[in-house]
Amino acid sequence: MPARSADLMPARSAEGPTRPRAGGRLAAAALAYASAAALAWTGLAGCRSEPERGAADAGPSAADAGPSAADAGTSAADAGAGTPDVAPPLVGAPPGPRALAPPAEPRCPPEMVRVARRFCVDRYEAVLLDKETGLEISAFYPPSRQAAASVERVWSKMRLQLGDDEARRMELPLLPGWQKQREFEPRAVSRRGVLPQGYTTGAQAELACRNAGKRLCSLDEWRTACRGERDEQFPYGPTYADGRCNVFREHHPAGVLHRDVSLGHSDPRLNLVRVAGAPLLRRTGETATCASAWEDDAIADMVGNLDEWIDDPEGTFVGGFYARATREGCMARVASHDFTYFDYSTGVRCCADLRAPL
Repeated sequence: MPARSADLMPARSAEGPTRPRAGGRLAAAALAYASAAALAWTGLAGCRSEPERGAADAGPSAADAGPSAADAGTSAADAGAGTPDVAPPLVGAPPGPRALAPPAEPRCPPEMVRVARRFCVDRYEAVLLDKETGLEISAFYPPSRQAAASVERVWSKMRLQLGDDEARRMELPLLPGWQKQREFEPRAVSRRGVLPQGYTTGAQAELACRNAGKRLCSLDEWRTACRGERDEQFPYGPTYADGRCNVFREHHPAGVLHRDVSLGHSDPRLNLVRVAGAPLLRRTGETATCASAWEDDAIADMVGNLDEWIDDPEGTFVGGFYARATREGCMARVASHDFTYFDYSTGVRCCADLRAPL
């Protein structure tokens, strides 16, 4: 409560005006100073309790007013401190533990599927390209200049000697001139919707994968990939189901063309044979019911369509092809030919190690 004016005025003598004493003037000045300090404290520290204002009215001395002003400054500082005393983050400092993202997992190239988080497998059976030019190699001849030219030469005559009239009228598929004129190396490419490469030796399959920065699968890798995440004998389940994969077909192409399933397995026409208008060899990914599932992806045609070479220098291909009489699914395996063997049914599928994230 502010001081009353009567309290600030010196007392008058009954005899009339008198000169104020020095002590009275000092007391009045001290009282005025204390009042000003109290008002300042009120402005800095906010509303104070009523007894504290009463203490100011009681007339503190000038000596008492000093510490009160100092206290007012401290109180004002305390009033402004509404948040914890945390230093701002340093520019360029690494984020705290909670801000760190989980490490990226190793992945596979886009044309491959990650299997068991351990390795990669081509999604489709391979077509082959010339390593240097990227030109597509004919899928109906061996991927070698000398071998392809020899097969074309032999079968341009043999086709006229085997089979019925309709078979003999069937022309050989075109062999591009460049494949007969110069040496080349194959490079494996995994593509959907194309006729895959047959007529491939194990050594050529190995080279084609290596030229693609990949490799042939081991037997364990191949079977693991084929069995899918559910670890079943067939890409679609635990037991054989006719027609789910392109295998164990009723007709054999050599039987259709040559009237003998054991003859002419290098004939370039075999994978073009159709029965009742439907092809025996299907395009990659065409048999949608024959897919080995991994994570949110799948590998096509690991059973049937073409046999596939694996990493065995002694010579092994697996999976069966469209006319092989097998119900073994992912366990189908042929090890009776060496690594230099080829026929219309031997194809390529590559594996690769996982790639570290960029």
